[in-house]
Amino acid sequence: MVAVSVALESTDAFRNGQLAAMAYFGIAAGGLTVLVGLNGQISLGHGAFMAIGAYTAALMLRGENPLPLAVVLVAAAAVALAAGALVGVAAARLHGPYLAGATLALAVAVPGIPLHFSGVLGGEQGLTVRVPAVPDWFADAVFFVTGQDPGRSRYLGYVGWFCLVVTFVLLANLARGRVGRTWRAVRDNEVAAELAGIDLGRARVLAFVVSATCAGLAGGLLALSARIAAPSGFTLSLSLLLLSAIVLGGLGSLPGALVGAALLTFLPQLATTLGQDLGLSDVRAAELAPLAYGLVTMLVVLFAPSGIAGWVRRRRTSPSSSPVPSGRHET
Repeated sequence: MVAVSVALESTDAFRNGQLAAMAYFGIAAGGLTVLVGLNGQISLGHGAFMAIGAYTAALMLRGENPLPLAVVLVAAAAVALAAGALVGVAAARLHGPYLAGATLALAVAVPGIPLHFSGVLGGEQGLTVRVPAVPDWFADAVFFVTGQDPGRSRYLGYVGWFCLVVTFVLLANLARGRVGRTWRAVRDNEVAAELAGIDLGRARVLAFVVSATCAGLAGGLLALSARIAAPSGFTLSLSLLLLSAIVLGGLGSLPGALVGAALLTFLPQLATTLGQDLGLSDVRAAELAPLAYGLVTMLVVLFAPSGIAGWVRRRRTSPSSSPVPSGRHET
């Protein structure tokens, strides 16, 4: 958090917004890598759970006296948890392409719900999200340390990264404990896991619930950062980008999920800036972003099949070559 605080305090509002985006993408990717990497379930619908969290936050922040931000974020995660439990129970007997197809249908269907309930959910235009004011105690603490008054973008950056750290600590504890060992056993060999007394359905549902809860929390943070919750922000492409992020970073790795979130956040802007520097128009420069992301994906698949985090881990743990001692010869 010290490095994050330095980054937030030394950058402008635009960079603060990017760091907040990296935080909520990291939370969603962290939950998804638990589901896909540790439990072996393929989900193409996590953008739908982010939409549930975003709309929950938007509805709770309406009115003259909105609820505290902590309550709003907990509610966004809780509603997504309930939705994840329902979907998880329904999909507990599905795996492989059948589960992928079911979650794909979810990703397509959920963004269409606001169109049918436009009176409550805002229809195609969505709901405007009013960001709560910066608490006095937080503003006083930041001013005491930095001598600057924090704006709302910086405040959301702190909130997002605090939620990211808490989420990753909880996920890491789950992954290293008995629950994580159960998930890996189900992933590696379902027959052996069932013979060992593991309830396969319960393990799958629990993994789905944990992952959906993370996505709901990320969706609430996204709505706060973007100041809007609209169907156009939660299309199928968001679910596919989250899945590609954990593949690029490294399946089953929380640091890999953070690396994937960083790529989702900063790579499009870097590609666009490079295109503008080369003399392209703004529209043509923006079109370079998907091309750059595709090229990075191809390079990672070819040269680092275990993801960027896996490649770095292998480089660190690989034994260094040492000279043969004198008097001994290799045969």
